[in-house]
Amino acid sequence: MRQGILVSALSAGALAVVGLTATGAAAAPTSYTAGKHAAKVCSATTAAHTAVCDAIKLVNDKGVAPASTTPPSTGLTPSGLRDAYKLNGLSAGGRTVAIVDAYGYPNLERDLGVYRSQFGLSACTTANGCLRIINQTGGTSLPRFNAGWAGEQALDVDAVSAAAPDAKIVVVQANSASFADLGTAVVTASKQPGVVAISNSYGGGDASDATYGSYYNHPGIAVTASTGDNGYQGGSYPASSSYTTAVGGTSLVAASNSRGWSESVWSGAGSGCSSYNTALSAASSFDTGCSKRAMADVSAAADPSKGGMAIYYPTSKTASTWAQFGGTSEAAPIIAAVYALSGNTAGYANALPYAHPGSLFDVTSGSNGSCPTTQWCNARTGWDGPTGLGTPNGAGAF
Repeated sequence: MRQGILVSALSAGALAVVGLTATGAAAAPTSYTAGKHAAKVCSATTAAHTAVCDAIKLVNDKGVAPASTTPPSTGLTPSGLRDAYKLNGLSAGGRTVAIVDAYGYPNLERDLGVYRSQFGLSACTTANGCLRIINQTGGTSLPRFNAGWAGEQALDVDAVSAAAPDAKIVVVQANSASFADLGTAVVTASKQPGVVAISNSYGGGDASDATYGSYYNHPGIAVTASTGDNGYQGGSYPASSSYTTAVGGTSLVAASNSRGWSESVWSGAGSGCSSYNTALSAASSFDTGCSKRAMADVSAAADPSKGGMAIYYPTSKTASTWAQFGGTSEAAPIIAAVYALSGNTAGYANALPYAHPGSLFDVTSGSNGSCPTTQWCNARTGWDGPTGLGTPNGAGAF
């Protein structure tokens, strides 16, 4: 069932075809899932060189997610996620996943505790050394609260917890959503002890590595980035950087097949070719059709209604509740966690899946729009834009 797709304000030209008004409010979708539809979590922005988070939540026909003391029954759980991607039995071995987002979230530790306790995961606290929260320069004076970006952070830490329950987590909160502040936070994340992966669940318009690439160039660390929630629209930075692993999105549903799950393209998954950045040499034999950097490389669950996670997130500076979240913001931290489970991030980690495509679930059905070159927006055997090479089948491709 197709639902309204949400877009970044930095791709305003796509508004007419994806079910949003020019203000970023959800337009009336043509169909609903159990009376619910998708709403973006972060406010739209038209500011240049500024990112928007790629988290989406399911809301009712009044545009709200009613407060709930229990997880939505339709939400993807940690056990479901690990089964879908065959992650059971794998360990992060004390390795750390860094989460980079904008603005503050005062109750992050409390809310993460609620999530992990609900699903029987071990405690991850600042006291036991599992969790750290710092600002973009590594200090403890944290930025002001922003409800949208705090919801993004909740999705990110819950997704890492679900995929790799024994991974340590460091959250680096940028002062703002500017490329410069977020990039500074990525550099800080790269310097934290034990960090093997950095998740970036945000994006803006396509941009040049010549200007911003130094923020994301960290050999030996897997730097993942969401491709966006606006379907086939071209490059979205930092996913369009040659230094990141660009993570697209799928619709994930339980199925009566040998895997137990079925995946297709999520219609909102971002894809396209960068206008600026160098193509990955590792992708040279995969017929991307792009003369420069192609995205995505890999993918994971992102459809809010089909594979969206049940998460515990803040509705205000003091109150939090359960809801169902998706977007490629869900996919990027899942893939970062799988890199942590693999323990193999030598060199540029975005090359690893291209050397091991057989260790991925190939996604071969679905589309995220119309495009002049078929694989940029349509699933097929092998590489395609919306899902890259596919989704994790264990950690062998990472």
